[in-house]
Amino acid sequence: MIDLSALRRTMGGAWSRPRAAGGDGPRTRDALLATAIAAMCVLEGALRPDLEWRAVTVVVTIAILPVLLWRRTRPLMSAVVLTGTTTAFASAHALAGIEPNALIATFVFLTVPYALFRWGSGRDRLIGGAVIAVGLVCSSSLGSDPVADIAAGVAFMGGACLIGALRRERLEARARLLDSVRAREREALARDLHDTVAHHVSAIVIRAQVASADVERVAESLDVIEREAQAVLGEMRSLVRTLRAPADYAPTAGLPELARLADPGPPAVTVQIAVPEELPVVLASTLFRIAQEGVTNARRHARDASRIDVAVTVAKDAARIVVSDDGAPVRPAANGGHGLQGMAERAALLGGDVSAGPDPCGGWTLRAALPLGDGR
Repeated sequence: MIDLSALRRTMGGAWSRPRAAGGDGPRTRDALLATAIAAMCVLEGALRPDLEWRAVTVVVTIAILPVLLWRRTRPLMSAVVLTGTTTAFASAHALAGIEPNALIATFVFLTVPYALFRWGSGRDRLIGGAVIAVGLVCSSSLGSDPVADIAAGVAFMGGACLIGALRRERLEARARLLDSVRAREREALARDLHDTVAHHVSAIVIRAQVASADVERVAESLDVIEREAQAVLGEMRSLVRTLRAPADYAPTAGLPELARLADPGPPAVTVQIAVPEELPVVLASTLFRIAQEGVTNARRHARDASRIDVAVTVAKDAARIVVSDDGAPVRPAANGGHGLQGMAERAALLGGDVSAGPDPCGGWTLRAALPLGDGR
């Protein structure tokens, strides 16, 4: 038995689905495409003596070409104009006793149903799909072999619609996945910020209590309070754009945990940390996460690697980390997948960057640079 309420909810969700992002236009390449197809129509019309109503067919085809310009921004209108015109022209052929025919160049119009299901809203897709189906049946039934014509029309039109829908679903799924990666990194940064703020604010509170209890230590306490306040403000500035998700109060990993990534192997993991002074908690945590991701990827994907080297250095304006291995230059999933995307997102939020790729000297190298900023 059909669940009518579930069916209504499904149809309602499909109807109210918004348009896909990126459906802008007209674009310069659309105009160039329409111009090129118009020239092909004229050439084909001149070279096809078997085509009935050659001049009229060429004129009508060129007259429909503007739908290519608006297929992204007005997909429903484009589909209705295309279907209505082609159905009317096929009907005119039938009334004149002529077998319906068209130019080969009209295959470019398959981009219209593709665009309908790639960028159209739920309303556009449902109405446009119904219009295309009705027009397809009407046009195909006018031919000498309607069954074969309808089958061919379904194969081409349905295939274009399906490709557009699948392309949209793939891109939207990827966008949701990237949003999830960003959300996880924001949550991790919020956790790091909680640890940092809790440390500095606790020191401020303790010193304020000391000052209130011991008048002779007021000057010393105020000096400590000032330093701690400056430190916490620096951390806040480096993360002001990242607070989104609730924080988990687990301890934050930093340079000590990074140093413990060293392992005799195989493959052997060596860690070198050249940091002349203490780094901000958030910066140290990000360096650890990048190093952890790089070592994990090298162990998982590097073929025949005998060593993995991790080096952390601090220059005047940035902290840098390099993770390299001596494995074979070709390996599957070498980009590190979503873990590396997450590290790139976290580094970008801090004003830094991450890159990874084959090393000219052999193996694979992951590099990252994080600005020191105000929180140094």
